[in-house]
Parts: sequence; structure tokens; C-alpha cells
Amino acid sequence: MRQLQVHHTTGANSLVGWNHTASPMRVVVNYVMMYMARVSPSLRFKNFLYRRMGAKIGRNVSFGLETTVDIFFPELIEVGDNTLIGYNTTLLAHEYLLDCYKTGPVRIGKDVVIGANCTVLAGVTIGDGAVVSAMSLVNKDVPAGAFVGGIPIKNINGGAKRAP
Repeated sequence: MRQLQVHHTTGANSLVGWNHTASPMRVVVNYVMMYMARVSPSLRFKNFLYRRMGAKIGRNVSFGLETTVDIFFPELIEVGDNTLIGYNTTLLAHEYLLDCYKTGPVRIGKDVVIGANCTVLAGVTIGDGAVVSAMSLVNKDVPAGAFVGGIPIKNINGGAKRAP
């Protein structure tokens, strides 16, 4: 079950009032840092920028090219040590809907592998040692050691856990 906080809005869809949910200047600065991190080949520089945005990034974390970290609420993103996040993956800590917006922490454990072109939604926890197949939508929690994939994710290989 995703851990989400619901913030109700009135009037037009909630994205119209995004500037009341996050500082516009902070969002601009975060966007610039996130864009630089997306195209940088340097893993150290990427991690430095994501940390400056407010994300909690562990040691020896590798973000593939074009990875996107939430620019509205990067402080809700946490990535454990020795984790690899594949090319063009998106980590979202928010959802803007018609009558509300939702925020939730994204917690990615240590020794996790997330394949290319994945989307991880707000409020999701991915346990230590889990593997997420490429092109997956992570819309619910992933247990430690699990191998999941698909849109939306399902256990792969009968739910067998990965060897340590």
C-alpha cells in the first residue's frame, strides 16, 4: 500500500495552483540541477546535485543518464547505498489530480536494481536487494529481495527471491 498524504484543493485542477504547493524559485533551481544531473556522465556530480536538491542519496549510488528525480518534492526521495537506477527512470514524490494533490516518500533500499525506463510513483517503498525489470510501473511497495516487473508491477518468476 502506498503511503500518501492527500491535500485537497478547490476550483480548477490541482496543478493550476502548483505554485502554492512548492516554492516557484526552488522548483526552477531544482529543475536546472535535475537537468544537469540527467545529462552528466559523472555519477559523483549527479549524486551531488540530487543531494543539493534535498534528496537523500546513499553511498555508491548510480543513476543512469536521463534519470528524473521529482523537482517539486525531492526531499521525499531516499535511495540506499549501492543502488543502481537505470536510464530514463523517473522517481515521483507527488501526483497532481483534479480535486487534490498527493505527496508521499519514495524509499529505495540498498543494493536495489531498477531497470531502464521505469516510473516509481509517490509513496512507494522498494526493499533492500529488490530488482525492478526495465519498463515497469512501480505503483505499490516491493518487498526486500523481490524480482518484479511490468505495467503495473507483478512478481516475476513465481515471486522467487533473488539470491544474496
